[in-house]
Amino acid sequence: MVHYQRIGEVPPKRHTQFRVSDGPRAGQLHYEELMGEEGFSSDSSLLYHRGVPSSIVAAQVWELPDVTTTANHPLTPRHLRLHELFKEGEHTDIDVVTGRRLLLGNGDVRISYVVAGTDSPYYRNAVGDECVYVESGTARVETVFGVLDVRQGDYVLIPRATTHRWLPDASREPLRAYAIEANSHIAPPKRYLSRYGQLLEHAPYCERDLQGPTEPLLVDGEDVAVLVKHRGKGPSGLVGTQMTYATHPFDVVGWDGCLYPYTFNVADFEPITGRIHQPPPVHQVFEASNFVVCNFVPRKVDYHPLAVPVPYYHSNVDSDEVMFYVDGDYEARKGSGIDKGSITLHPGGHPHGPQPDAIEAALGAEYFDELAVMVDTFRPLELGEGGLASDDGAYAWTWSGRRL
Repeated sequence: MVHYQRIGEVPPKRHTQFRVSDGPRAGQLHYEELMGEEGFSSDSSLLYHRGVPSSIVAAQVWELPDVTTTANHPLTPRHLRLHELFKEGEHTDIDVVTGRRLLLGNGDVRISYVVAGTDSPYYRNAVGDECVYVESGTARVETVFGVLDVRQGDYVLIPRATTHRWLPDASREPLRAYAIEANSHIAPPKRYLSRYGQLLEHAPYCERDLQGPTEPLLVDGEDVAVLVKHRGKGPSGLVGTQMTYATHPFDVVGWDGCLYPYTFNVADFEPITGRIHQPPPVHQVFEASNFVVCNFVPRKVDYHPLAVPVPYYHSNVDSDEVMFYVDGDYEARKGSGIDKGSITLHPGGHPHGPQPDAIEAALGAEYFDELAVMVDTFRPLELGEGGLASDDGAYAWTWSGRRL
């Protein structure tokens, strides 16, 4: 995100001497770390550590949660019931990182779900950026850049290789998190950005809506374990390593740049509407390599006197569509069994659209009270173990009402 921030203490000039002013290390140099994308050719930030950021003292295998996938074959649309994946009360021993259950995935993205109630280990995803949507609950996300306070409706954007951990507020409802893990970077759509990276006037949100860390997070400690997900020859090309660092990774006294974690709340998305039905790209909030993220928020709908407010039938010629139904009444799916906590997968090669009775029922509607998060991928998605476990097995036949 090209939006410059400066937090804590940094020297006047980059790559120059920056010494500790007081304490046991007074006079010694801080250790400068460049965290940058695309090989020094894209966004970056400079972080100033009290300890050496490379100082590992141990490394061992971290066995990842099940990330194997099964082809969606024979090709069928699917309905996944996420709220059935975790038993009531089970969340107290589950964390946001290791407790994720894989729903869908391909070579570009993995979509998981977790209900968590305990602190996560320190964690770094070295494969790609993460976009975690908070369905419900609150948490504190501690990062090497500082703290993010997250709440219901937040997208939490964590850049690749950012060391962080999740601390749910155990005094409140369980933290329900929908994790979108890329094999690339996740950013605002290019069409909403100026050539210098500013969000333009026609964008459905702006920089004021993005909430990043406001001050450094300094933690003392030795021999700190960090779980690292990285590329390798494991299932889906992923493997894990637990690295133990001589000093605490959260020892950054200051940083500046355009690469850092931030939150964006879905309530701050300003919907783009029209006289007749608008196509899904108007709902786009982020993009990555070979997939996009959209959200459908409460909004005024089409105002042509003959408008049909629900979507027309459409074929996903180039993509699979994944819709997570978060809240409200989703008009186009009435009569299909879809409810809060549902996911639908509409695969490429299958024309889909509203349930037949929903079309007439929606005529004359002026407002849709719905909240959903959509991911469109440009390669076929396969089912993870969580997707197989939550599939209702009946959704594919709801348009016809029968099965041969």
